[in-house]
Amino acid sequence: MNIERLLYSAPAVLIAMVLHELSHAYVSYRLGDPTPKQTGRLTLNPLKHLDPIGSICLLVLGFGWAKPVQINPNYYKNPKVGTLWVSLAGPGMNFLLAFIGSLGVSLIYKITGDSISFQTEAGYRAFLYIFRFLYYFMLINIGLGVFNLIPFPPLDGSKVLATILPDRLYYTWMRYERYGQFILMVLLYAGLLSTPLAFLRSGVFNGMQAVTNFLLQV
Repeated sequence: MNIERLLYSAPAVLIAMVLHELSHAYVSYRLGDPTPKQTGRLTLNPLKHLDPIGSICLLVLGFGWAKPVQINPNYYKNPKVGTLWVSLAGPGMNFLLAFIGSLGVSLIYKITGDSISFQTEAGYRAFLYIFRFLYYFMLINIGLGVFNLIPFPPLDGSKVLATILPDRLYYTWMRYERYGQFILMVLLYAGLLSTPLAFLRSGVFNGMQAVTNFLLQV
């Protein structure tokens, strides 16, 4: 991490994490749960969503977390299905944002071609900032989306897994859910997730770039 990279990645992290949590809150609210509104999570205010340590980890290590959105599935018509949609909303938003970033990167390539000239130094710097911001914006959102789909608490993937299990296995999983966070931290500390996460991030990145390049005929 350096100051120059921080100028590109910090705004990207801010947008990615705030919209991730807001998506959880909004979908739960739309499904009939007043809890997100009561706890002040239906907002774009970063202070309501960001976890300082989780944000730093995302900037430095490539994975991180925000303050969990409190929900009450008892308000949903179908608690398991509702929880599934709420859990997928956050990572889904990150993949959508990453796709927007990928479109921006491909569009710049299409417009500029192999070279581009600027009349002023300020114009060049502005162009370079926009390009690098979009690139980091895509990478950070892909990283956040992939990481949160790991099926260990408190990540969204654990709730997705729980909701697709049969009832008997669902209640067994929930009984041992409190150990998931510890297991996750051990796996991260030992570096056992580095290779699979890198593989998944790379796959999503290459796939998005292929799609956006095709759409824009780059």
